[in-house]
Order: sequence, then C-alpha cells, then structure tokens
Amino acid sequence: MNLTQCLSALVLAASLVSTTVAGPPAYEKLVLSDKFYSEGAYYADFNRDEHIDIVAGPFWYAGPDFKRRYEYREPREFSPLDYSDNFLTYTGDFNGDEWPDVLCVPYPGTDAYWYENPGKSGDNRWTSHLALKNVGNESPAWIDINGDGRRDLVFNIDGYLGYGTWNPHRPDQPWAFHKISPQGDYQRFTHGVGAGDINGDGRMDIVESKCWWEQSEDKDADGPWKRHPYEFADAAAHMGVLDINGDGLLDVVNAWHCHLYGLVWHEQKRTADGKIHFVQHEILPPEPDMASPDLRISQLHALTIADIDCDGVQDIVTGKRYWSHGPTGDVEADAPPVLYWFRVEHQVESPPKITPFEIDNNSGIGTQVTAVDLNKDKTPDVVVCNKKGTFVFLSKRENGSQTGSQ
Repeated sequence: MNLTQCLSALVLAASLVSTTVAGPPAYEKLVLSDKFYSEGAYYADFNRDEHIDIVAGPFWYAGPDFKRRYEYREPREFSPLDYSDNFLTYTGDFNGDEWPDVLCVPYPGTDAYWYENPGKSGDNRWTSHLALKNVGNESPAWIDINGDGRRDLVFNIDGYLGYGTWNPHRPDQPWAFHKISPQGDYQRFTHGVGAGDINGDGRMDIVESKCWWEQSEDKDADGPWKRHPYEFADAAAHMGVLDINGDGLLDVVNAWHCHLYGLVWHEQKRTADGKIHFVQHEILPPEPDMASPDLRISQLHALTIADIDCDGVQDIVTGKRYWSHGPTGDVEADAPPVLYWFRVEHQVESPPKITPFEIDNNSGIGTQVTAVDLNKDKTPDVVVCNKKGTFVFLSKRENGSQTGSQ
C-alpha cells in the first residue's frame, strides 16, 4: 500500500468510527385505496402548492395528507387475478411548461403514454400523448442516461436494449429510442435493468441480468456499447447501483430471481491494471432453508435505493410482490406481502453490515417501489401501489440516535 492509499484508509476509518447512525424510523401507514389500479406509483408537486403529491394508477393524491383524490385519466379497476395496464409510473415536465406530467409505463409489450398536466386550467382529464411504442421489460428504469438533465426510460424493444429520450420543445412527437445493444433475445417479459457509472468515467452505464454495458464516449450515438459479461441474476427486477462497502467503487444489488428467492449484492473489484470484475454476496439466499426461521422473501419484483436512516449511506428498499401470477402461480404466493428496508453500514476492514427492518406485512410491493420525503422531515417515506391497493408509509423518526460501533 502506498502513502496515498494509507492516508485514504485512515480518513475512511476515522469517518466510520465517528459516524452517528440515526435510529430506524417508525412508519404511519396510510391506505389511499384498497382497489387494484396499477402496480406502480410515483410523485411530483402536480398543483405547485409546494407539497409533494402522489400519482398511482388513474389518480393523483394531493399532499400533504393525500385525502383529496383526482382522476387524470379514465379509472379502470382490475382483478388481482389478472394484470393492470400500468406497471410503473414516472413523472417529468414533458412539454416544458413547468407543470409536472405523468408517464404511464404499460403492460409489457404495449404502448406507453404520457399525460399532460392542465396546469391552472384545472381540467379533470389530462390529454394523453404517445411516448413510446411496444415497451418491453417488466422493470424499466427512470434514470438520466445521456447527461442532459432529463431522466430517460431504460427498457427493451424489438430485441434491442436501450433507452427512450424526450424533447420538451417537441412534446407532440414520440420519444426517441436509442439502442445500446445488438439485436438479441430481449422480449416483452425480460427482467432486470438498472444504471450507474460503473467504471467511473463520468458516463452512465447500464446493467442487466447477464452483463453491464459501458457507455460509449459519443453519448448521442446509438450502440452497441461495449458489453461486459457477468451473471448478476437469474431473473432480476430493478437493479440498484451504489457503493455498498464504502470503498469508493459502485456495486450492484438486485433480486436473484424476482419470482423465486434471493437478494444479492455484487462487490466491484479491480485488478492492478484496472480491469473490473464482481464478487457476489448474499443478503437473502436464492435457495433458502424452508425449515429455518430466518427471513426469506419471495417475489422481490421491485427495488429502490435511498438513505432511509439518514446516515449518509444508501440503503435498500424492497419486499414481496403480492400475487405476481395469482394465488398459486409462484412460490409462497400467499405468504404475507411484506415491505422491508435493509440498512447498509460501512465497516472498517470488514464486510458491510446489512440489517433488515420490516416496514409493513400487509401491503408488499408491486412492480415498483418508491422512496421520497413526503412529510418534509428529511427522511424518505415509501409509496407502493399493487394488487392490494395504494399505500403510503410516512416516516416517524424515533427520538435520539445511536452511535455506530464499527
């Protein structure tokens, strides 16, 4: 170890020893609906009153108490034995008028539409616009890939993996799809995608179940990008890119199989000449001992990362998707639909400590789980929408804090 590395290690050690870790938050559960409209929910200040609102299915709910509900498109209730037409929901100012709009990511293999916020006119139904045709993948990601300050939709279409971009100056035009892969085996029900700057070159790379794709220097050019094979999962859902062990390199966390079991993280390693490889670690085993009382969660079909305990380290939020394929279509389909967060703690010269905390045991996730500070207490809250309904979990910080004992 050279002098620079020694000094860096000492600084890291000092910061870890002095870390003050807040106690885990408690949660107040709000049931916004007990009907199945969608399997994803998101947020924005739709009426620009400086309170964050929630959008789930055909409704948006006005913050801060979410008791007022407004239809922005025709409501349609679905049977929990079937699927909705809205797998995920995202928001953005798609026409540049400074009023946030809604993107409905559809049932895989169908067309995605965005809905135009009427702004001050207050119209009940929002005008729909075609965004992208034939949107494949069960877990599209919403991340700024090309660095233009606008989030893009990462998904696959017609056998290609790529991302869709939108132009607020041309809102009536469909979005552009940028291929990052050669044509391959991607199909409408492909599982698993995420993004992050894996190699630290300042450009966002894309991760999927079997590899990661290195973004080319020309951000505006279509692919193929450089493919780096590695088996992150058998069938992932959302894939989080974050520094789990505090070594300054970005790692990857994901479900091993989002219709079976397993939550794993992949530690980024580098050889002396800078080549990247990964080492897999289990958080929840892909093949659990069914006779053991240890925590196991099936159907980990959505995941997000957020600093839940406000200690400066990103944590993991996931849970059980309720009835992915009905009451008998998956392993332990009728097990309690739990929602969990996993605290990530960096430790000096030791593996990170990852501790599960239950948020709820009667809601679960859908194909999306969202974390955002709704009640302005500087702690992320959690929003889910699925076959059991629409739920908000408002963080209630416990008094005091606990000092880390690394």
